[in-house]
Amino acid sequence: MEPIRLLSGDEISAAYEQGKEAVIRLFHETLGKLAERIQRLEDLIAKNSGNSSKPPSSDGLTKKTRSLREPSGKKSGGQLGHKGHTLKAVAKPDQVELHRVKECKHCHASLEKVAVQGHEKRQVFEVPQVRVQVTEHQAEIKECPICRQKTVAEFPDLIRQPVQYGSGLKAQLVYFNQYQFVPLERTVEIIEALYGHTVSEAAIVEACTQAAQQVEPINQAAKEELKVTEEPVCFDETGGRIVSKLWWLHVEIKKTVE
Repeated sequence: MEPIRLLSGDEISAAYEQGKEAVIRLFHETLGKLAERIQRLEDLIAKNSGNSSKPPSSDGLTKKTRSLREPSGKKSGGQLGHKGHTLKAVAKPDQVELHRVKECKHCHASLEKVAVQGHEKRQVFEVPQVRVQVTEHQAEIKECPICRQKTVAEFPDLIRQPVQYGSGLKAQLVYFNQYQFVPLERTVEIIEALYGHTVSEAAIVEACTQAAQQVEPINQAAKEELKVTEEPVCFDETGGRIVSKLWWLHVEIKKTVE
């Protein structure tokens, strides 16, 4: 696209000397080129993945998603005639907390030695308070009475450091950070709020690195399989923002060569 050239004073003076028609013609020619250029720029800016062949990744940070679901027209909540599902008591609760009758509410006589006639039951569904549990592994050390050499018992394969996190906690760190896209700082806050234990951001990164190393053989096998297939076709682009930058996960499908 050629840059816009402003009219020189000589060109304007020459048109003025030629008369009114020359000035009008020069004005329309200049304005017409400018209007055409503005229109082309506006059309270019308006193009996106929804109205052109451009991929969604070209929309940048201004990309806006729109649900493809059509409104049902129904009100929120349970619909008329719908059978509701309420919380129901269970036959065998996990624990029973007994509340004893010590005295009569009317005359305040002692009832501690009076036989119980029955119980009124109420059940509360609650998540138990969870705290990080520390298990200490101790390997026995014994000295052989024959050769006088010491033998230390073997620790389990996953116990490799003097102090470390277990696989269950590390799996949750990876789950929150990688699958749910929770930032490092907020993952630290979640673990502290749920379990009363503070993990470092470095521990989260290390857990994610270990998980990536464990799935690497599977990823490599998938790459080797794709080498013998036809050219890929891109079916989806899912955007995600990392450190204020938009990154894209491309989903491609390849057909196996027969």
